[in-house]
Formats: sequence, C-alpha cells, structure tokens
Amino acid sequence: MTDELDEACTSVARLLAASPAPVRRLRLQHGDLMVEMEWAETAAPEAAPAAVPRAPESSDAGLAYVSAPMVGVFYRAPKPGEEPFVREGDTVRPGQQVAIIEAMKIMIPVEAEAAGEVVKILAEDGSPVEYGEHLIAVAG
Repeated sequence: MTDELDEACTSVARLLAASPAPVRRLRLQHGDLMVEMEWAETAAPEAAPAAVPRAPESSDAGLAYVSAPMVGVFYRAPKPGEEPFVREGDTVRPGQQVAIIEAMKIMIPVEAEAAGEVVKILAEDGSPVEYGEHLIAVAG
C-alpha cells in the first residue's frame, strides 16, 4: 500500500511540474487517506515579480533563464556530496536536467529549456525558491 501511495505522489509531482500554469487545487485520495490542497489564484503571479531582482539585469541581452517550475528547495546535485548536474561554463541542451526542486519530500527535476552555456547559477544550493524565480542563466 505504501508503494502505491509513493507512486501516486510521484505521478502527481510529475503532473504538477509539467503543468503549463500554476495548479490551483489538488486532491489526492488513497484508501481512507485524502489530502486536498488549494492555493489562492493570485499566489503564483505575486511570487514571480519578487524573484526578478535576483537575475542580473545589466547583462540580460542574449540570456535565457531556467526558472523554478514550483515553490520548493533548490538543489544542484542529485544527492548531498554528489557532483552537481551542471556548473558555470558547462554547455546544456533543451530537456537536460540541471537541478532538482524538493517539494513535500518529492524531488522534481528542473530542465533547461534552451541550449547554451551556463553563465551563472543564481540560486544557492539548498535555498528556498519561488515559482518562476530565475535559477540559472544560460547564454545562447
């Protein structure tokens, strides 16, 4: 039963990460256990502008950003003590995993959307991040 619940949570996390828009309501039921969560409609749009100053504004030309797909904790490596997914100076391609965001003990992969060179990792390893916050700057 625990394995089924773990699989369900993993599937839900993947759906949330792949959602093109912030999810407003989530209901997960397994047997007698039911978890229901609802976010205010304005929560995600309000969080995104707060993250904008973290990006280097003076040299934005030609940069693409890997942004947080959800609120959580940013990790550069798959596990503590392991090599990071990417370092500054590395070349990335679209769809390449570049980080992880942990939300409710579920690890959500963060992927690059554009090809290019990682010029700056903006988020600190282990730091909380907001939806839409710029995590990594990539020069095409």
